[in-house]
Amino acid sequence: MFRNNYDNDSVTFSPQGRIFQVEYAQEAVKQGSVVVGIVSKTHAVLAALKRNAEELSSYQKKIIPIDTHYGIALAGLASDARVLSNFMKQQSLASRLTYARPIALADITSRIGDRAQTNTQQYGKRPYGVGLLIAGVDARGPHLFEFQPSGVTVECVAGGIGARSQMARTYLERHLEEFEACGREELIGHALRALRDSLSQDKELTVENTSLGVAGVDERFKLYEGQDVAGWLESTSEGKAEGEGEGGEAMETDS
Repeated sequence: MFRNNYDNDSVTFSPQGRIFQVEYAQEAVKQGSVVVGIVSKTHAVLAALKRNAEELSSYQKKIIPIDTHYGIALAGLASDARVLSNFMKQQSLASRLTYARPIALADITSRIGDRAQTNTQQYGKRPYGVGLLIAGVDARGPHLFEFQPSGVTVECVAGGIGARSQMARTYLERHLEEFEACGREELIGHALRALRDSLSQDKELTVENTSLGVAGVDERFKLYEGQDVAGWLESTSEGKAEGEGEGGEAMETDS
């Protein structure tokens, strides 16, 4: 009942202690297409489902390489993600120029969290309507961080944000204990299967709508799109078909 009186700016609390503009920004993240991130002892993987506004348009970019050792996957407003990614690139370059070393993922995540949280303290600004998964490898090893519009940042072993991401998170929770020991190819397979589980029944992963970002202890962050992901998609599809076949045999036996 108070929403119309308290949602005109991001510095006014409702009587319940809520900031509606932050909640609107979080809703924008929930409307974005799903992205998934996983880390193991040696690698960090991002997988994203790209979306096109209409059949005649190109697919939206969902994974952005920031530095040689990390990148981000976005869900929400791409324009806000562009602002944050440019800021992250500047900070990463400043670290290399000033200290002659790549910036730690915890540091850059903390900085964009502070920047986003400042927008909830100054009149005339609004929260960023985008959520990010930040994945890569620094001097401390592989890391995955989640950034939320409120400025909250958390480190994860695996995570998913965007529309229908709960289905992806359910898969990730089911296989959580396996990720630490996974190699590069196994981790990519898990990320794609989690992404596939978030799709509605009338959709499937294709080379046009799937993006992958991979970084390793001895491997620079690299973005894979188009035909580069065809082999992994084929392997994932074969695994799904085998699983369905085994299920069908089990049903016949039980009956």
